[in-house]
Amino acid sequence: MSGTVIRVENLSKSYSVGHKSVDQGYKRYAALRDVIGQEARNIVRNAVNIVRGRQVVLGDEVEEFWALKDVSFEVKRGEVLGIIGRNGAGKSTLLKILSRITEPTEGRVTLRGRVASLLEVGTGFHWELTGRENIYLNGAILGMTRAEIRQKFDEIVAFAEVEKFLETPVKRYSSGMYVRLAFAVAAHLEPEILIVDEVLAVGDAEFQKKCLGKMQDISHGEGRTILFVSHSLPAILNLCTTAICLRSGAVVEAGEPVRVCASYAAFRETRLAQRPHPGSNLLDISLIDADDNPCNNLIQGQHLRFRLAVRPSEDRSTVTLIVRDARDAVLFELFDPSISLPESKEAVLIEVDAGVLPLLPGGYSVDFWFGDRFWHRSEMINSIVQFNVIQSGKLATDVAPPSGALYFPSRWRWKIKGRAEVDA
Repeated sequence: MSGTVIRVENLSKSYSVGHKSVDQGYKRYAALRDVIGQEARNIVRNAVNIVRGRQVVLGDEVEEFWALKDVSFEVKRGEVLGIIGRNGAGKSTLLKILSRITEPTEGRVTLRGRVASLLEVGTGFHWELTGRENIYLNGAILGMTRAEIRQKFDEIVAFAEVEKFLETPVKRYSSGMYVRLAFAVAAHLEPEILIVDEVLAVGDAEFQKKCLGKMQDISHGEGRTILFVSHSLPAILNLCTTAICLRSGAVVEAGEPVRVCASYAAFRETRLAQRPHPGSNLLDISLIDADDNPCNNLIQGQHLRFRLAVRPSEDRSTVTLIVRDARDAVLFELFDPSISLPESKEAVLIEVDAGVLPLLPGGYSVDFWFGDRFWHRSEMINSIVQFNVIQSGKLATDVAPPSGALYFPSRWRWKIKGRAEVDA
């Protein structure tokens, strides 16, 4: 695990984006001489860009767009780095620079070892060639010798599960077969560094599990380094040993995958939060602290309490609150089946006290469910409340387990035969 194999220092990448001249949303009405003058300036500008080897941009106005800005991090040998962020955050641009597909505008990247990249489905495949021929072609593109490909050929075919279609042109493959074969070749290249983009989303659930298992074998068993981009937070948590979160081309969070994913999920949920529409049965809802004041943070060991104002329907109805973790998985529901709201023309005020719940530090969201006494849903509002759990001394843990969102303190006792019991 010692030794740095990837070092990124102050990495930045800018692009020039062209725009047509616009005045308050409408195209300008210009004289012919103005149009000719503008086109002449565009021709001169593009000619200068060609001579200087710069990007040729179409449009009357040019804007500089920074896809990455001052990105720095290090990856040790054997680590699995997860990279998360919203679409357009700069993840693919970062991987293209690390794969030597494009050059950075500023900064420096140091790589030690052979790099294999799987950035797009079927990169390096030729549609008219068969699966067998494409294994040799793609392997050669990725740096494998013919002897290496021949030695690994049976393993690649078995992993991709395309034995029956080896002599079929890949243009007749489904997208799932395509990505299986592409990943199988890249995974069996035995590179020191494997870069994988969000291509595994194309495969089915069984194949995704198989790929994650293969990457775990590559990193843990063989000590190779993996850079993994995914929007699947469970995959990041289960596979990666460290993670970074990109936002608008900059690193906003780095460290343990649990903390990084919680930060990303909390920001995402805040942006996607829904509010009650004018005709909603829900009038108001908030998380409240020990002093009955609305809050957004809950310290471990405090009671989980909510205050609601609900407009009842004509029939007796019930309310359920659904609590989700940072991975959008349902943790538990808060409801009382023996209680239904009374028929009333006025708003009904509700307070829900769930007691002390052993929630781990991170971001959580709450869904609002409203239905009749027969449990027929009439309204559902997703992510109506978002809150963060802050670590305290009562339920503090040094490392949050990646396989769950709850921490239950328990008493452990052990003894050696012939000796008294000892409390752990």
